[in-house]
Amino acid sequence: MGKIPSSFRSMTSTQLVKKPTTFPPAPPPRDFRNRVSGRESVKTPQNTDQGSSREPLRNPFKTPDLSDAKSLFNSIASTSKIPLDLKFHNSVLQSYASIAAVDDTVNLFTHILKSQRNFSPEPSTFHILLSHACKAPDSPLSNVHRVLNLMVNNGVEPNQVTTDIAVRSLCESGRIIDAMDLTKELSEKHSPPDTYTYNFLLKHLCKCESLSLVYEFVDVMKKSFKVEPDLISYTILIDTVCNSKNLREAMRLVSLLGNAGFKPDCFLYNTIMKGYCTLSKGSEAIGVYKKMKEEGVEPDRVTYNTLIFGLSKCGRVEEARKYMETMVESGYEPDAVAYTSLMNGMCRKGETLGALSLLGEMEAKGCAPNACTYNTLLYGLCKARLMDKGIELYGLMRSNGVKLESSAYATLVRTLVRSGKVAEAYEVFDYAVESKSLTDACAYSTLEISLKWLKKAKEQGLVV
Repeated sequence: MGKIPSSFRSMTSTQLVKKPTTFPPAPPPRDFRNRVSGRESVKTPQNTDQGSSREPLRNPFKTPDLSDAKSLFNSIASTSKIPLDLKFHNSVLQSYASIAAVDDTVNLFTHILKSQRNFSPEPSTFHILLSHACKAPDSPLSNVHRVLNLMVNNGVEPNQVTTDIAVRSLCESGRIIDAMDLTKELSEKHSPPDTYTYNFLLKHLCKCESLSLVYEFVDVMKKSFKVEPDLISYTILIDTVCNSKNLREAMRLVSLLGNAGFKPDCFLYNTIMKGYCTLSKGSEAIGVYKKMKEEGVEPDRVTYNTLIFGLSKCGRVEEARKYMETMVESGYEPDAVAYTSLMNGMCRKGETLGALSLLGEMEAKGCAPNACTYNTLLYGLCKARLMDKGIELYGLMRSNGVKLESSAYATLVRTLVRSGKVAEAYEVFDYAVESKSLTDACAYSTLEISLKWLKKAKEQGLVV
């Protein structure tokens, strides 16, 4: 990367890292991931017979017509020189399900079951049908019940894997309420879900449904089926209420978590701290940090980044800088997120030149500024009417292909136009479009508004 002019008193790094989000992102809990270990896959099985001349079946069905499917299956079964095993039958059903309706897929299964006396379906077979019934467009829940009844009638008891496949498939199709109702039903008739499935569904309910419905589900699962929320469950709930800015409810949930015998971890404290910072409640965020220390929970990088962001947002820049020092003492070198948050706070307080000098400090310590860093400074320089330095920084950004954010672009264009530098404003517009920083319409709209202001100001004699 090229040198920053001497007025910046610093050198840029040779690399621009990916632009971070405005808020320091917290990593999701590990248990939120789809667990595949120890679970049954419903992918198309592959033939593993040793010494067999038969290759794995690769979707031989050309049309969804049931009669054609039966005829094709009969032809393959009658000409095969080796026994047809479970993997083969599962593969047939999987292939046909990819193009056929649920009813026709179930009918093909019934046909296979009647025509192949040696065919003994296992849970994996019914899980293929179940997944199809849950994912098929406009498929009613009666289709799901049909598959489950078929499963039971053939001596295969639905288990936790069955529930997991149904829940994930229904949620994938956006049928969250159906997933909740089916979970209750399967819990009553067969077995409750495991913690992974329970938390997966809880997360989707929190995302799509009302909090009252979520609490009702938690209460039913707890009282009727002895499914207790775990630490991950409480974290999901607390994250939800924090995002809705209901911090009082978040603290109530923390108390419930403690009463249930769980100790809040770093991620949970970070979640609550993020909620306070979103509401610009710096003192409360510091209180969460102190409570972490009192409880013996060591803050991590996200904790410090969140705290620095929140305090900077509140205008408490000096405190934010002190916590950056504490961050270093704790073994975490400040990254672009921390520096950019502090710069943003300094620009908000009118300490734009101080924020600019922080860029030099940042680079001297080997921390590469990124697009968010440059846009934050550009916005601050333009707002402070330090246009010479703003234009220098813009030139550096352009020479290195750094994209403009909408707020920085709008402020730069508006300031240039109001300074009578219309040609320069058009040049910034061209770069924004060429670099795909903004859509053409958005970039032009901003320029047009500024030009209309200039025209009106000239008519009123406000500018020459």
